[in-house]
Amino acid sequence: MSKITSINGRIIYNSRGSKTIEVDIVSDNQFLGRVCAPSGASVGKYEAVSFPNGKPEESLRILNENSQKFIGLDSSDLKTIHDTLKSIDKSSNYSEIGGALAFAITIASIESSSKASNQPMFQTLSSESSFKFPFPLGNILGGGAHAGPGTPDIQEILICATGSKSIRDAIETNLSVHRELRSVLEKEDPNFTNGRGDEGGWAPKLKNEKALELSVKACENLGFTLGKEVSLGVDFASSTQWNEEKQKYVYDRAGFENSPEQQIEFASNIIEKYKLVYAEDAVHEEAFSDMAELTAKFPKTLVTGDDLTVTNKDILAKAIESKSCNAAILKVNQAGSLYDAIEFANLANQNNIKLITSHRSGESTDSHISHIGLATKSKMLKVGVVGGERVAKLNELLRLSEHDLIRGMIEI
Repeated sequence: MSKITSINGRIIYNSRGSKTIEVDIVSDNQFLGRVCAPSGASVGKYEAVSFPNGKPEESLRILNENSQKFIGLDSSDLKTIHDTLKSIDKSSNYSEIGGALAFAITIASIESSSKASNQPMFQTLSSESSFKFPFPLGNILGGGAHAGPGTPDIQEILICATGSKSIRDAIETNLSVHRELRSVLEKEDPNFTNGRGDEGGWAPKLKNEKALELSVKACENLGFTLGKEVSLGVDFASSTQWNEEKQKYVYDRAGFENSPEQQIEFASNIIEKYKLVYAEDAVHEEAFSDMAELTAKFPKTLVTGDDLTVTNKDILAKAIESKSCNAAILKVNQAGSLYDAIEFANLANQNNIKLITSHRSGESTDSHISHIGLATKSKMLKVGVVGGERVAKLNELLRLSEHDLIRGMIEI
C-alpha cells in the first residue's frame, strides 16, 4: 500500500490556451502522479462546475489550504480520497472546490499508486484479467461550439474504423479519412484555408447536409464502405440549438427551426441515410422521452447521452429507467472525481449501457483517459484524430498494445 507523501498544484494552460490546474501527487516520497484538468466548450447544465467562480486560482488556493488532509492516505483508495474532497466541498456539483481539482487529485493519485505497484494505470483501476481496446472515435469535421461562424450547426462528424482488427489499423484508418477529407474539401472550395476546430476536425464553410456528403465521399474515395470498414458518427450537441423560450431547435447557420417532433425526424433521417454507428445528443439535455424514441428506433446505433447524462450516476439511473439511451459518454471532469466516474461506469455496465470514454475540447497532453477507457470496458474512445493533445491518447494506446493483458478490439 503506497501512501501520499506530498501534493502540489500549479496553474498551467490547456489546448485552447485557457488557464487550468495541474496537480502533482507523490507516494512513498518517489512515485509521481501528474494530471492536468481539461475543460469543455459544449457544457451540460448538470455537470460539475470546473472552478469556483470560474477561477482556477481559487481551486489552487483551496488545494494549498487543505493539502495536509491528503498526506498519509492510501493513493490507490479512490473512495477515501473522494470522501476527503467531499469533506472540503459539501456541494452536489463541486462548486466550492471545482470539479477540475477533484479530477486532477483523484487521477494523479491513481497514477502515483500504479507507479508504486509497477503496473499500468488501467490494471490498477480494474480487477479484470484481460482487456480489449475500445475503437478510436475521432472528429473529422467540426462545427457548432467547436468551430467558427459559417461552419455546420452540427458540432462533430466523426469517423470510427469499425472493421479494424488492431488498434494500429484503427488509428491509421481514421488518419487516412481525415487526410482525404482535406483533399475533398479543397476541391469543393479552392479557398478552403485548412482551418480546424478545437478538436482537430476540419472547419469548412458548409451546411450540415453537404458536410455529411463530403465526409462520405472521403470514405468512398479510399475504397471504404460505410458500415463495414468504417462508420460515421455525429455529435448533434442539440442543447446548443435548443431555444427554451421558443421550444424549438434553432439552426442559425443553416437557417431553419425544428419543433421537437421535427428534430426527431431530422436526426432519424441523418442516422438512416448515413448509416451512423454513433449518434450523440440528438435532442436537448432534458428530452428523455425523445431520446427514448430514437433509442427504440435505432437499436443498432449507439444512441448516446452526453449532455443528457453528464457522467452523473443519478441522472443515468433516470435515463436507464426511461430507456433514453443505449450508450453514454464518460467524461471524468463532468462527474468531478474519478471515483464518481467509476461509479457511473459501473452502473452503465450493469445495465448494458455502452460506454464511450471521451476527451474535452480544451485538452492536455495527458493520456490517462486511454487507461480509463480500457478499465471501464468502453466500446469507444473519443479522443480526436490529430493535434498533439489528441494524438497523445492514441499513441498511449499503441504503447499499451505491447501489454500481454490486452488482446484485440472490443465488440461494439
